[in-house]
Amino acid sequence: MSVFHRFHPRLREAIVRNLGWRSLRAVQEETGELVLGGGNGIVLAPTAGGKTEAAFFPLLSLLLADEPPGLGVIYIAPIKALLNNQAERLAVYTRMVGLDRFVWHGDVPNSARRRFLAEPRTVLMTTPESLEVLLMSARVDEQTLFADLRAIVVDEIHALGGTDRGAHLMSVLERLTALSSHDVQRLGLSATVGNPEAMRGWLQGTSKRPSRVINPRHPPAKRELLVIYRADEERIARDASRLVRGVKSLAFCGSRSTTESVAQTMRRSGTDVYVHHSSVSKDERAEAEERFSRGRDACIVCTSTLELGIDVGDLDKVLQIDAPDTVGSFLQRMGRTGRRAGTTANTTFLCETPDAVLQSIALVALARSGWVESVRVRDRCWPVLVHQLLTLSLSQAGVIKEQAWEHFQRVPDFSGISRAEFDRLIDWMLRDGSLDHASGRLVLGPKAERLYGRRNFMEIYAVFESPVSYTVILKPSNRPLGSLGQSFVDRLSVRGSFVLSGRSWRVLDIAHKGRQISVEPAPVGRRPTWGGHTPQFLSFTLCQQIRNLLLDDQEPSFLHASAQRVLEAARADFEGLLERDSRRDIIEQGGEWIWWTFAGGQINQTIRAALQAAGGEWKVVADNLAVKVRGCTDRSRLMAAIAAISETEFWENDAMWREISEGLPSYRLSKFQPVLPKWIEQEMLADFLLDIEGAWHWVCGRPSDERLLVGTTPPPTLVEEPADSIYTPKRPIHWISDALALVQLCDSLASQAVIALDVETTLRNRQLCLVQLGTAEANYLIDPLAISDLSPLARLMANENVAKVIHNASFEKSVLGKQGMEIITIIDTLKLSRQKHGYKTPGGHSLGAVCDREMGIALDKTEQVSDWRRRPLTNSQRDYAAIDVEVLIDLYARLGGDRQGRLL
Repeated sequence: MSVFHRFHPRLREAIVRNLGWRSLRAVQEETGELVLGGGNGIVLAPTAGGKTEAAFFPLLSLLLADEPPGLGVIYIAPIKALLNNQAERLAVYTRMVGLDRFVWHGDVPNSARRRFLAEPRTVLMTTPESLEVLLMSARVDEQTLFADLRAIVVDEIHALGGTDRGAHLMSVLERLTALSSHDVQRLGLSATVGNPEAMRGWLQGTSKRPSRVINPRHPPAKRELLVIYRADEERIARDASRLVRGVKSLAFCGSRSTTESVAQTMRRSGTDVYVHHSSVSKDERAEAEERFSRGRDACIVCTSTLELGIDVGDLDKVLQIDAPDTVGSFLQRMGRTGRRAGTTANTTFLCETPDAVLQSIALVALARSGWVESVRVRDRCWPVLVHQLLTLSLSQAGVIKEQAWEHFQRVPDFSGISRAEFDRLIDWMLRDGSLDHASGRLVLGPKAERLYGRRNFMEIYAVFESPVSYTVILKPSNRPLGSLGQSFVDRLSVRGSFVLSGRSWRVLDIAHKGRQISVEPAPVGRRPTWGGHTPQFLSFTLCQQIRNLLLDDQEPSFLHASAQRVLEAARADFEGLLERDSRRDIIEQGGEWIWWTFAGGQINQTIRAALQAAGGEWKVVADNLAVKVRGCTDRSRLMAAIAAISETEFWENDAMWREISEGLPSYRLSKFQPVLPKWIEQEMLADFLLDIEGAWHWVCGRPSDERLLVGTTPPPTLVEEPADSIYTPKRPIHWISDALALVQLCDSLASQAVIALDVETTLRNRQLCLVQLGTAEANYLIDPLAISDLSPLARLMANENVAKVIHNASFEKSVLGKQGMEIITIIDTLKLSRQKHGYKTPGGHSLGAVCDREMGIALDKTEQVSDWRRRPLTNSQRDYAAIDVEVLIDLYARLGGDRQGRLL
């Protein structure tokens, strides 16, 4: 029986009567099976592919079968505009079966909200921030409101995953589900995500329901693409006016400033233009959407505000000014078109620079190969943890520390933060005045009240920051037009003029106290700027695709002659400079060495920091495609530095990376940075600006699978493997993954004079993934991801009678120190090797080099940069982990130690 015929009769009849449907699409059938069967999941389908119906029809069927007395389902969208856009659709679907929905966000009148709280609707449509308001409001009885909550639907989930707002959402969801009497069903909807399984696991949280990804195959659709090159913005705007004449279109721009400039020029060319970005007032944006939906010959010039699934009517054409940064954005924007029968999805790129031409071609190539960016699932989201600490301490007269920690353990975005680090943070916030103690509870401290207490603590509800801005008011109607940033207003004067919403305005008055600018229409105005930008890094895969494009000799069919000439010129420029299987594309040009890595902004910034540390006095700069070294006249010195950063020990030097982090530019990444300790702020900056894991993979020649392009093979390693046979483990390997086994192991090892110690971590943030202990008889692998209480291990580490043999002990001390463990009685084989052979002995002092020199054995270090969070470990990982402690016992003896932990 089809899912459609399993729906509640009232729903089935309503669908036939109101929509004329007698069957469902494939995605709706599969999702219906999942939902009716009680499962969670991620639902993937193209824009306008029926995802909303796929989720809500089976949920409505379940609600009709067992109707809740109040709220039963929450629909969550990343932005208010999407809520408003979906409001009428969900109103139709709920009312046609006798239910109803309510939209709750900051623009909804208080009177309507009060009516909802008095008589809740079955479906609530809201944002993560508004859910926080509901949980914190004194007038909301959250225990009653959410007691019968059955399901949560998160739309455009890719826009939330991997962000502070996504972490905030997951924390709020766990708070909500704790109030419900049900294991709340969770569904995420998206058109574009590269790692749906990871997103499924992230959304799953603490739910015990089965879950899976719904991603039915779709026949390849025809796309109309064109890339055009124009050397200046005015020509681009004139071309845009010509291309959109007689059709409905969207023109996407990379910034608000470009949006205003392009829109003004297009309007002068006679095009009916509207402007849509975050600094245009909500009234102006709503009017643009409404008037646009009624017209047939109009263009909205916008930023990413219209990228998500907002329906702006029967759209004919999408223009892209320059290139977006991601394949996901390109697909979302192109997906605005081709929705009507007989129409084709399309995008025309209008590029102002040669780099934008190459980037556009690479984006299209990746999209055609089926590749889309993965959403990075984070596990150390400090700003949101602090935000949630503050909100919990503000609500219900404070929060007990243990209760806060118990909640944070349920949130995947905080799972990489140890209890010792949490305790350290609390102690710091108490000393700093961000938190205070009252009757055994954590409450808001005076510093946090001063920073976030304005407007009855409205500043604390959202995790994102609203920059200081001035509201622009049209006189004499007092109509709000939008807002301008402080830095631009500082350069404005009365009678000066500027562009906003694509039109020119003359300043009548600037009221700094009230932050308002009164204006009237003007004939011309200057382009505004908003400032406050942080670097926008291109991904490794996109940059590698650009490299492949330069090495290729194929001519894409979607290039205008102007773009074709740009591609031919770029290929000529790089001819002879790039080798297909090489990562040593280094040339001298203009007094500097240019290393054409094509590794992306984050990896290149990390390589820049590494080379700066290895080279000392020279200056290194980086962008998305290259690393440039200035002040180095000797190529051999540069190659020696590259060899040095290819050593494992270089990347494990935590002291060096801490020093690098301390020197990073202090970008404002979160509005909660003022209440973060310096050590967390530096970690945040390093996480944003650097990619130690990616750089280590790339420099060592072992990029992880997800970093490879379709159809490519890993490049050869820079470091040659020893010619000797590879060492394999000789002693038994025991896997320790439960608390009792850990207690028994640590008790037995407390009688040993010498044990070997090693750890495996994530490369990016050093999350502890594995602890290896070795004796002369056996190797033990301890799984800290499965054992929450590591106190037996902490006691063993602090036992001064047990000597711990470690290679490069500073790394283990740093990693275990984050877990609140102190290692006592250390024997560092790295130091012993340096004492025996000298600091700069040929071959160095890596574990592999020392084992080769002292014992004549070769270690395969390939798994060094593998994913140590994987469970179960591969056999290769298991052997590698065991070998790292097995060899230490024998190596210590070769370097002069005895079984009592003494040097002979």
